[in-house]
Amino acid sequence: MAPLNPTAQRVQAAADALGLDIEVLELAQSTRTAQEAALAVGCDLAQITKSLVFRGNDTGAAYLLLVSGANRVNEKTMANGDLGSIGEKLERPDAQFVRDVTGFAIGGIPPFGHIKRLATYIDETLMVYDRVWAAAGTPNALFSVAPRALAEATRATAISVG
Repeated sequence: MAPLNPTAQRVQAAADALGLDIEVLELAQSTRTAQEAALAVGCDLAQITKSLVFRGNDTGAAYLLLVSGANRVNEKTMANGDLGSIGEKLERPDAQFVRDVTGFAIGGIPPFGHIKRLATYIDETLMVYDRVWAAAGTPNALFSVAPRALAEATRATAISVG
């Protein structure tokens, strides 16, 4: 088996440091989108964990939302301040902001191992699965993990994203 790309190796090392028992896989096909990832590993689209970075409109803070591949983030719901939401209007940052806070390019952002510690939230619908899949730093690397272990390792707060 060929060694992992250095970026994927960085994700594996970050997982090891967090105590997450995962194995980063590099595939021949693209896993850049949730649909591509689901097809590549033969799972339901809802089992793909999208790592989405948002910027707070008021604070400029970076937020990481770990979202089921079948769901979309309702930015208005996140801003309403109710229990389980972020409490600040969110905006989609540009690719450079995402790279600056995570160290990864869009299309391969993992849920951990970032340059900066990000406030992290996990889509509660991911918790119904035994295993979910997430990006591992490149557009063709990913890993599977128990969603509760992922939430614990990333100190993510479970929320409704819809």
